[in-house]
Amino acid sequence: MPTVTQLPQTLEWTWKDLSICYQQAGTSGPPVILIHGFGASSHHWRHNIPVLAEGSRVYAIDLLGYGQSAKPTPGQPLSYTFETWGQQIVDFIAEVVGEPTFLIANSIGCIVAMQAAVMAPTQVRGMAILNCSLRLLHDRKRHTLPWYRSTSAPLIQRLLSYRPLGNFFFTRLAKPRTVSRILKQAYGRPKAVTDELVHLLLEPARDAGAVDVFLSFIRYSQGPLPEDLLPRLTCPTLILWGSADPWEPIELGRSFADYSAVEDFIALPGVGHCPQDEAPEQVNPILVDWLNSTVSGHPKGQDTSPTNSGQ
Repeated sequence: MPTVTQLPQTLEWTWKDLSICYQQAGTSGPPVILIHGFGASSHHWRHNIPVLAEGSRVYAIDLLGYGQSAKPTPGQPLSYTFETWGQQIVDFIAEVVGEPTFLIANSIGCIVAMQAAVMAPTQVRGMAILNCSLRLLHDRKRHTLPWYRSTSAPLIQRLLSYRPLGNFFFTRLAKPRTVSRILKQAYGRPKAVTDELVHLLLEPARDAGAVDVFLSFIRYSQGPLPEDLLPRLTCPTLILWGSADPWEPIELGRSFADYSAVEDFIALPGVGHCPQDEAPEQVNPILVDWLNSTVSGHPKGQDTSPTNSGQ
């Protein structure tokens, strides 16, 4: 059973006059920030926080527009972009954590983490990426898609920009049965899609402004791609990838292992898009080992045996 210090507290941080929600657990060890993906929140790390908090100070943050964080109208005053969220993480490190920090992220959260590390490289000690978003609908990537996907996506984006139609689409999507069906497509283990998970994802969708945040990101086809940011990383980076992810195919993700900052790429057989929630019994030991080895100065895969220089 987790101790009291390993159970998270829900706290609030004011950023640019906006309320940001985060969870904090653990009293000693290196600081770690957990960054969720699209449509999720800090609760998507509920199976990881107590385990990581045994040896780390853990912060799981709700990005602006998600979870219990504020959901201002897009562009008033901030737009929902990776630059905005990257700055949110950089400022959180400076104002709340107070020292260089490890980042662990899933899906679009991986791009947020990389953006933060590029903005403030001295503030990020290391990064673990779980099923990074490939951003296949980005303007610069659509040519790689089959014609029926590359031509239909812009049309759908334009249609959803019409507010009544966008609202109708969101209300149809934000239903327990629909969310459950989508998650069971994304998860390699359908049994991991529980009523609790569906509730945690749907509850923030009822907040004022949630539909505007959703539609703003659906129409977002610009900003950085992971291959723009990976070459600029200077911190040790670990990549985990569920091999059964239907949204971000592992075959495409494997190319990320070629970047110099990436020290290891670990495939998780039979696991889908959100490994931290779907297979915490696999992910947590890997993350704990990675944190321990990186803090000690012996990254995973590095030969730590003593050399016999006299022979």
